Amino acid sequence: MLIAVVFLLAGTVKGVVGLGLPTVSLGLLTAAFDLTTAMALMVVPSFVTNLLQAVAGGNWRMLVRRLWPFFAAAGLTVWVGAAALVSLDLVLLSGLLGLLLAAYAVQGLAGVDLSVTARWQPLAGPAFGAANGVLTGMTGSFVVPGVLYLQAIGLGRDALVQAMGMLFTVSTVALAVALEHRGLLGGPLGLASAVALLPAVLGMALGQLLRRRLPEARFRRVFFLAVLALGLYIAANAALGLGGRPGL
Repeated sequence: MLIAVVFLLAGTVKGVVGLGLPTVSLGLLTAAFDLTTAMALMVVPSFVTNLLQAVAGGNWRMLVRRLWPFFAAAGLTVWVGAAALVSLDLVLLSGLLGLLLAAYAVQGLAGVDLSVTARWQPLAGPAFGAANGVLTGMTGSFVVPGVLYLQAIGLGRDALVQAMGMLFTVSTVALAVALEHRGLLGGPLGLASAVALLPAVLGMALGQLLRRRLPEARFRRVFFLAVLALGLYIAANAALGLGGRPGL
């Protein structure tokens, strides 16, 4: 029931603002389970909903031609970050997730607009993609700094939403492969992730209905405030977990 409610809520957020399913589901599930369980549960709903977002619109070919180095770097480096899941303390990685969520929320609330000119995009694209991939592998969060880069290169609204869907799809596939290789996906978790697709899709449909009635600017502010509170809560829990250990 908890998993169904989480993905219904996360899907609703994605339906309204075009992103947020991994952010909301990871944040809430990490507060209830451990990080790797949350990442595994997220895989199927994230892949299907983001694939639908990635193929919608007429910008697919243009985005692939323009952004393939960014997408390639984001996908290939997930493997590097995922190595931390079996070599580092999951409490530390949960704390990192909390800080990333908080940083993303602060950027959204502050309305900070970054700009990357065409001259620097051949270098900046792979760099931002690689950073995004490593952090995706370590925390399961697809947003920072990849979405910031996509916002900074001047894409139109429809192209931006589609590009985010493409980034999240590539990242989800790479994360699923990395988790499966390390024995962190499959069996009951894989089945639960597949079942979670239904409330996620229902939530997306509900969110699209709400989008027509609720001013998007107001909803985004509420969304970012909620993500900030969630990120700080996860980071604080991680800090308390570390602080309660002998010698710390």
